[in-house]
Amino acid sequence: MVDAPRIAIDAMGGDGGAATMLAGAALALSRAPDLKFLIVGDETVVGAELARHRGLAAACEVRHAPDMISGDDKPSQAIRRAKTTSMGLAIAAVKDGDAGAAVSSGNTGALMAMSKLALRTMPGIDRPALSALMPSFGETDTVMLDLGANTECDANNLVQFALMGAAYSRAALDIARPKVALLNIGTEELKGTDELKRAAQMLRDASATLPLEFVGFIEGNRISRGEVDVVVSDGFSGNIALKTAEGTVRFVTDLLRRSFSSSFRSKMGFLLSKPALHLLRVHLDPNNHNGAIFLGLNGIIVKSHGSADDKGVANAIAVAAKVLREDLARRIAHDLADYRATSPSESIAVK
Repeated sequence: MVDAPRIAIDAMGGDGGAATMLAGAALALSRAPDLKFLIVGDETVVGAELARHRGLAAACEVRHAPDMISGDDKPSQAIRRAKTTSMGLAIAAVKDGDAGAAVSSGNTGALMAMSKLALRTMPGIDRPALSALMPSFGETDTVMLDLGANTECDANNLVQFALMGAAYSRAALDIARPKVALLNIGTEELKGTDELKRAAQMLRDASATLPLEFVGFIEGNRISRGEVDVVVSDGFSGNIALKTAEGTVRFVTDLLRRSFSSSFRSKMGFLLSKPALHLLRVHLDPNNHNGAIFLGLNGIIVKSHGSADDKGVANAIAVAAKVLREDLARRIAHDLADYRATSPSESIAVK
Protein backbone atom coordinates (compact mmCIF):
# COMPACT_ATOMS: atom_id res chain seq x y z
CA MET A 1 0.00 0.00 0.00
CA VAL A 2 1.28 3.46 -0.94
CA ASP A 3 0.98 5.98 1.89
CA ALA A 4 1.85 9.16 -0.04
CA PRO A 5 1.09 8.70 -3.74
CA ARG A 6 3.18 10.63 -6.28
CA ILE A 7 1.24 11.26 -9.46
CA ALA A 8 2.51 12.51 -12.81
CA ILE A 9 0.21 15.07 -14.43
CA ASP A 10 0.17 15.65 -18.19
CA ALA A 11 -0.31 19.40 -17.82
CA MET A 12 -0.80 20.13 -21.51
CA GLY A 13 -3.65 17.73 -22.31
CA GLY A 14 -7.38 18.41 -22.41
CA ASP A 15 -9.50 21.35 -23.47
CA GLY A 16 -8.43 23.54 -20.55
CA GLY A 17 -4.71 22.72 -20.71
CA ALA A 18 -2.41 23.60 -17.84
CA ALA A 19 -4.88 25.99 -16.17
CA THR A 20 -7.47 23.25 -15.62
CA MET A 21 -5.00 20.45 -14.89
CA LEU A 22 -3.17 22.41 -12.20
CA ALA A 23 -6.39 23.78 -10.71
CA GLY A 24 -7.56 20.17 -10.47
CA ALA A 25 -4.29 19.12 -8.83
CA ALA A 26 -4.63 21.95 -6.31
CA LEU A 27 -8.17 20.84 -5.48
CA ALA A 28 -7.05 17.22 -5.13
CA LEU A 29 -4.26 18.31 -2.80
CA SER A 30 -6.70 20.23 -0.62
CA ARG A 31 -8.68 17.01 -0.21
CA ALA A 32 -5.63 14.75 0.30
CA PRO A 33 -2.69 16.82 1.65
CA ASP A 34 -0.22 13.92 1.44
CA LEU A 35 -0.31 13.81 -2.37
CA LYS A 36 2.82 14.64 -4.37
CA PHE A 37 2.90 15.61 -8.05
CA LEU A 38 5.25 15.51 -10.99
CA ILE A 39 3.92 18.18 -13.34
CA VAL A 40 4.98 17.53 -16.93
CA GLY A 41 4.65 20.27 -19.53
CA ASP A 42 6.03 23.51 -20.87
CA GLU A 43 7.86 24.91 -17.85
CA THR A 44 6.97 28.52 -18.69
CA VAL A 45 3.25 27.76 -18.91
CA VAL A 46 3.33 25.47 -15.87
CA GLY A 47 5.28 28.02 -13.83
CA ALA A 48 2.72 30.73 -14.56
CA GLU A 49 -0.11 28.48 -13.42
CA LEU A 50 1.74 27.33 -10.30
CA ALA A 51 2.04 30.98 -9.31
CA ARG A 52 -1.74 30.95 -8.97
CA HIS A 53 -1.62 27.95 -6.60
CA ARG A 54 1.06 28.63 -4.01
CA GLY A 55 0.12 25.65 -1.88
CA LEU A 56 0.44 23.30 -4.83
CA ALA A 57 3.97 24.44 -5.73
CA ALA A 58 5.42 22.97 -2.52
CA ALA A 59 4.04 19.53 -3.39
CA CYS A 60 5.27 19.57 -7.00
CA GLU A 61 8.26 18.88 -9.13
CA VAL A 62 8.12 20.29 -12.66
CA ARG A 63 9.54 18.36 -15.62
CA HIS A 64 9.85 20.30 -18.86
CA ALA A 65 8.28 18.87 -22.01
CA PRO A 66 8.88 20.90 -25.18
CA ASP A 67 6.00 19.32 -27.11
CA MET A 68 2.45 18.08 -26.60
CA ILE A 69 0.00 15.63 -28.17
CA SER A 70 -3.00 17.20 -29.88
CA GLY A 71 -6.44 15.70 -30.22
CA ASP A 72 -5.82 15.17 -33.94
CA ASP A 73 -2.57 13.22 -33.56
CA LYS A 74 -2.75 9.58 -34.60
CA PRO A 75 -1.41 7.01 -32.12
CA SER A 76 1.46 6.15 -34.49
CA GLN A 77 2.47 9.81 -34.61
CA ALA A 78 2.24 10.12 -30.84
CA ILE A 79 4.47 7.10 -30.26
CA ARG A 80 7.24 8.62 -32.37
CA ARG A 81 7.15 11.75 -30.19
CA ALA A 82 6.89 10.01 -26.84
CA LYS A 83 10.26 11.30 -25.60
CA THR A 84 9.43 14.98 -26.14
CA THR A 85 5.73 15.30 -25.30
CA SER A 86 4.10 15.93 -21.93
CA MET A 87 1.97 12.80 -22.31
CA GLY A 88 4.89 10.58 -23.24
CA LEU A 89 7.11 11.87 -20.44
CA ALA A 90 4.33 11.46 -17.87
CA ILE A 91 3.96 7.81 -18.89
CA ALA A 92 7.75 7.38 -18.84
CA ALA A 93 7.78 8.67 -15.25
CA VAL A 94 5.54 5.76 -14.26
CA LYS A 95 7.74 3.29 -16.12
CA ASP A 96 10.90 4.63 -14.48
CA GLY A 97 9.39 4.69 -11.00
CA ASP A 98 9.43 8.48 -10.69
CA ALA A 99 5.65 8.43 -10.21
CA GLY A 100 3.18 5.80 -9.11
CA ALA A 101 0.54 6.82 -11.64
CA ALA A 102 -0.08 9.27 -14.47
CA VAL A 103 -3.19 11.33 -15.23
CA SER A 104 -3.89 12.84 -18.65
CA SER A 105 -6.85 14.59 -20.27
CA GLY A 106 -5.30 14.22 -23.71
CA ASN A 107 -5.91 12.10 -26.80
CA THR A 108 -7.30 8.71 -25.64
CA GLY A 109 -5.93 6.68 -28.55
CA ALA A 110 -2.47 8.16 -28.16
CA LEU A 111 -2.53 7.63 -24.40
CA MET A 112 -3.47 3.98 -24.79
CA ALA A 113 -0.91 3.32 -27.52
CA MET A 114 1.97 4.95 -25.67
CA SER A 115 1.02 3.44 -22.32
CA LYS A 116 0.81 -0.08 -23.74
CA LEU A 117 4.14 0.27 -25.55
CA ALA A 118 5.97 1.76 -22.57
CA LEU A 119 4.46 -0.24 -19.71
CA ARG A 120 3.45 -3.51 -21.39
CA THR A 121 0.69 -5.72 -20.08
CA MET A 122 0.84 -7.62 -16.81
CA PRO A 123 1.70 -11.35 -16.90
CA GLY A 124 -1.51 -13.25 -17.66
CA ILE A 125 -3.19 -10.29 -19.39
CA ASP A 126 -3.43 -10.30 -23.17
CA ARG A 127 -4.90 -6.82 -23.60
CA PRO A 128 -5.43 -3.82 -21.32
CA ALA A 129 -8.99 -2.58 -20.88
CA LEU A 130 -10.40 0.89 -20.36
CA SER A 131 -12.61 0.95 -17.28
CA ALA A 132 -14.71 3.67 -15.67
CA LEU A 133 -17.18 4.11 -12.84
CA MET A 134 -20.76 4.58 -14.05
CA PRO A 135 -23.49 6.23 -11.92
CA SER A 136 -26.24 3.87 -10.82
CA PHE A 137 -29.25 3.53 -8.54
CA GLY A 138 -27.20 1.30 -6.26
CA GLU A 139 -25.30 2.33 -3.15
CA THR A 140 -22.10 2.61 -5.21
CA ASP A 141 -21.14 3.27 -8.81
CA THR A 142 -20.82 0.41 -11.30
CA VAL A 143 -17.48 -0.57 -12.82
CA MET A 144 -17.70 -1.04 -16.59
CA LEU A 145 -15.06 -2.34 -19.00
CA ASP A 146 -13.95 -2.42 -21.76
CA LEU A 147 -15.03 1.02 -22.98
CA GLY A 148 -13.21 1.17 -26.28
CA ALA A 149 -9.66 -0.16 -26.08
CA ASN A 150 -10.46 -3.50 -27.77
CA THR A 151 -13.15 -3.72 -30.43
CA GLU A 152 -12.96 -7.52 -30.71
CA CYS A 153 -12.48 -9.84 -27.74
CA ASP A 154 -12.43 -13.58 -27.24
CA ALA A 155 -13.58 -15.47 -24.16
CA ASN A 156 -10.15 -15.32 -22.50
CA ASN A 157 -10.10 -11.53 -22.88
CA LEU A 158 -13.53 -11.22 -21.30
CA VAL A 159 -12.56 -13.43 -18.36
CA GLN A 160 -9.42 -11.33 -17.81
CA PHE A 161 -11.55 -8.17 -17.94
CA ALA A 162 -13.89 -9.68 -15.34
CA LEU A 163 -11.01 -10.45 -12.99
CA MET A 164 -9.55 -6.97 -13.40
CA GLY A 165 -12.92 -5.25 -13.04
CA ALA A 166 -13.70 -7.16 -9.85
CA ALA A 167 -10.30 -6.24 -8.40
CA TYR A 168 -10.92 -2.60 -9.32
CA SER A 169 -14.35 -2.72 -7.68
CA ARG A 170 -12.83 -4.06 -4.47
CA ALA A 171 -10.06 -1.45 -4.49
CA ALA A 172 -12.05 1.63 -5.56
CA LEU A 173 -15.46 0.88 -4.04
CA ASP A 174 -14.56 -1.40 -1.12
CA ILE A 175 -16.90 -4.17 -2.29
CA ALA A 176 -15.65 -7.44 -0.83
CA ARG A 177 -17.24 -9.77 -3.39
CA PRO A 178 -18.42 -7.82 -6.45
CA LYS A 179 -21.28 -9.09 -8.57
CA VAL A 180 -20.04 -9.46 -12.16
CA ALA A 181 -22.13 -9.71 -15.33
CA LEU A 182 -21.42 -9.92 -19.05
CA LEU A 183 -23.17 -7.40 -21.30
CA ASN A 184 -25.39 -9.28 -23.74
CA ILE A 185 -28.52 -8.93 -25.90
CA GLY A 186 -30.51 -10.96 -23.39
CA THR A 187 -30.18 -12.69 -20.03
CA GLU A 188 -30.93 -16.21 -21.26
CA GLU A 189 -27.94 -18.58 -21.37
CA LEU A 190 -28.56 -19.46 -25.04
CA LYS A 191 -28.30 -15.84 -26.22
CA GLY A 192 -25.17 -14.07 -27.41
CA THR A 193 -22.05 -14.95 -29.36
CA ASP A 194 -20.09 -18.15 -28.86
CA GLU A 195 -17.31 -16.17 -27.15
CA LEU A 196 -19.77 -14.62 -24.69
CA LYS A 197 -21.28 -18.00 -23.85
CA ARG A 198 -17.84 -19.56 -23.44
CA ALA A 199 -16.70 -16.71 -21.18
CA ALA A 200 -19.85 -17.11 -19.10
CA GLN A 201 -19.16 -20.81 -18.58
CA MET A 202 -15.55 -20.12 -17.62
CA LEU A 203 -16.65 -17.53 -15.06
CA ARG A 204 -19.33 -19.84 -13.65
CA ASP A 205 -16.75 -22.57 -13.17
CA ALA A 206 -14.30 -20.21 -11.43
CA SER A 207 -16.67 -18.01 -9.46
CA ALA A 208 -16.64 -20.20 -6.34
CA THR A 209 -12.86 -19.88 -5.91
CA LEU A 210 -12.50 -16.17 -6.73
CA PRO A 211 -13.45 -13.01 -4.79
CA LEU A 212 -16.31 -12.28 -7.19
CA GLU A 213 -19.84 -13.53 -7.86
CA PHE A 214 -20.67 -14.15 -11.50
CA VAL A 215 -24.39 -13.53 -11.99
CA GLY A 216 -24.71 -14.17 -15.73
CA PHE A 217 -25.74 -11.80 -18.49
CA ILE A 218 -27.08 -8.27 -18.26
CA GLU A 219 -28.82 -6.16 -20.89
CA GLY A 220 -27.88 -2.55 -21.60
CA ASN A 221 -31.07 -1.15 -20.08
CA ARG A 222 -30.13 -2.65 -16.67
CA ILE A 223 -26.59 -1.29 -16.34
CA SER A 224 -27.68 1.76 -14.34
CA ARG A 225 -30.00 -0.15 -12.02
CA GLY A 226 -27.25 -1.01 -9.55
CA GLU A 227 -28.04 -4.73 -9.68
CA VAL A 228 -24.42 -5.68 -10.42
CA ASP A 229 -21.08 -4.14 -9.46
CA VAL A 230 -19.09 -4.92 -12.62
CA VAL A 231 -20.29 -5.00 -16.24
CA VAL A 232 -17.93 -6.70 -18.72
CA SER A 233 -18.01 -6.16 -22.47
CA ASP A 234 -15.84 -5.99 -25.54
CA GLY A 235 -14.72 -2.44 -26.30
CA PHE A 236 -17.02 -2.04 -29.30
CA SER A 237 -20.24 -2.78 -27.42
CA GLY A 238 -19.02 -1.10 -24.25
CA ASN A 239 -18.20 2.17 -26.00
CA ILE A 240 -21.60 2.22 -27.70
CA ALA A 241 -23.32 1.59 -24.36
CA LEU A 242 -21.29 4.37 -22.71
CA LYS A 243 -21.96 6.93 -25.45
CA THR A 244 -25.64 6.00 -25.53
CA ALA A 245 -25.89 6.54 -21.76
CA GLU A 246 -24.11 9.90 -22.02
CA GLY A 247 -26.41 10.96 -24.86
CA THR A 248 -29.48 9.92 -22.89
CA VAL A 249 -28.38 12.00 -19.92
CA ARG A 250 -27.90 15.04 -22.14
CA PHE A 251 -31.29 14.42 -23.81
CA VAL A 252 -33.13 14.22 -20.49
CA THR A 253 -31.45 17.30 -19.03
CA ASP A 254 -32.07 19.34 -22.20
CA LEU A 255 -35.68 18.16 -22.28
CA LEU A 256 -36.18 19.18 -18.65
CA ARG A 257 -34.61 22.57 -19.32
CA ARG A 258 -36.92 23.14 -22.29
CA SER A 259 -39.99 21.95 -20.39
CA PHE A 260 -39.36 24.15 -17.38
CA SER A 261 -38.98 27.24 -19.55
CA SER A 262 -42.05 26.64 -21.71
CA SER A 263 -44.55 28.60 -19.59
CA PHE A 264 -44.97 30.63 -16.41
CA ARG A 265 -46.50 27.62 -14.66
CA SER A 266 -43.54 25.47 -15.72
CA LYS A 267 -41.11 28.06 -14.36
CA MET A 268 -42.91 28.02 -11.01
CA GLY A 269 -42.70 24.23 -11.08
CA PHE A 270 -38.98 24.53 -11.65
CA LEU A 271 -38.59 26.64 -8.51
CA LEU A 272 -40.45 24.04 -6.47
CA SER A 273 -38.42 21.20 -8.00
CA LYS A 274 -35.05 22.94 -7.82
CA PRO A 275 -33.65 21.01 -4.80
CA ALA A 276 -34.51 17.65 -6.38
CA LEU A 277 -33.13 18.72 -9.75
CA HIS A 278 -29.91 19.82 -8.07
CA LEU A 279 -29.46 16.34 -6.61
CA LEU A 280 -30.12 14.87 -10.05
CA ARG A 281 -27.55 17.16 -11.66
CA VAL A 282 -24.92 16.30 -9.06
CA HIS A 283 -25.52 12.57 -9.46
CA LEU A 284 -25.30 12.70 -13.26
CA ASP A 285 -22.51 15.28 -13.55
CA PRO A 286 -19.72 13.53 -15.50
CA ASN A 287 -17.14 15.49 -13.51
CA ASN A 288 -18.24 13.58 -10.40
CA HIS A 289 -17.47 10.26 -12.14
CA ASN A 290 -14.40 11.37 -14.08
CA GLY A 291 -11.33 9.16 -14.32
CA ALA A 292 -11.18 6.07 -16.54
CA ILE A 293 -8.31 3.70 -15.84
CA PHE A 294 -6.35 1.43 -18.17
CA LEU A 295 -6.43 -1.91 -16.36
CA GLY A 296 -3.88 -4.62 -17.06
CA LEU A 297 -0.75 -2.53 -17.57
CA ASN A 298 2.40 -2.60 -15.46
CA GLY A 299 1.56 0.83 -14.11
CA ILE A 300 -1.44 3.03 -13.35
CA ILE A 301 -2.65 5.33 -16.14
CA VAL A 302 -5.85 7.34 -15.63
CA LYS A 303 -7.67 9.08 -18.47
CA SER A 304 -9.53 12.26 -17.55
CA HIS A 305 -12.23 13.50 -19.91
CA GLY A 306 -10.92 16.15 -22.26
CA SER A 307 -13.67 18.59 -21.27
CA ALA A 308 -13.35 17.99 -17.54
CA ASP A 309 -13.20 21.03 -15.25
CA ASP A 310 -10.97 21.34 -12.19
CA LYS A 311 -13.40 19.25 -10.13
CA GLY A 312 -13.33 16.51 -12.77
CA VAL A 313 -9.54 16.51 -12.89
CA ALA A 314 -9.41 16.32 -9.10
CA ASN A 315 -11.68 13.27 -9.20
CA ALA A 316 -9.45 11.61 -11.82
CA ILE A 317 -6.46 12.23 -9.56
CA ALA A 318 -8.43 10.76 -6.65
CA VAL A 319 -9.02 7.59 -8.71
CA ALA A 320 -5.27 7.28 -9.33
CA ALA A 321 -4.47 7.87 -5.66
CA LYS A 322 -7.11 5.40 -4.47
CA VAL A 323 -5.89 2.49 -6.60
CA LEU A 324 -2.29 3.23 -5.63
CA ARG A 325 -3.16 3.22 -1.94
CA GLU A 326 -5.09 -0.03 -2.37
CA ASP A 327 -2.31 -1.64 -4.46
CA LEU A 328 -4.60 -2.56 -7.35
CA ALA A 329 -1.82 -4.14 -9.42
CA ARG A 330 -1.07 -6.60 -6.63
CA ARG A 331 -4.76 -7.50 -6.31
CA ILE A 332 -5.05 -8.21 -10.03
CA ALA A 333 -1.86 -10.30 -10.06
CA HIS A 334 -3.08 -12.28 -7.03
CA ASP A 335 -6.47 -13.01 -8.61
CA LEU A 336 -4.88 -14.07 -11.89
CA ALA A 337 -2.60 -16.46 -10.04
CA ASP A 338 -5.54 -17.93 -8.14
CA TYR A 339 -7.51 -18.35 -11.35
CA ARG A 340 -4.68 -20.14 -13.12
CA ALA A 341 -4.14 -22.39 -10.11
CA THR A 342 -7.77 -23.56 -10.01
CA SER A 343 -8.71 -23.59 -13.72
CA PRO A 344 -7.71 -25.80 -16.65
CA SER A 345 -4.46 -24.58 -18.21
CA GLU A 346 -6.11 -24.05 -21.58
CA SER A 347 -8.93 -21.91 -20.19
CA ILE A 348 -6.98 -18.67 -20.05
CA ALA A 349 -3.98 -17.43 -21.94
CA VAL A 350 -0.77 -17.01 -19.98
CA LYS A 351 2.09 -15.06 -21.50
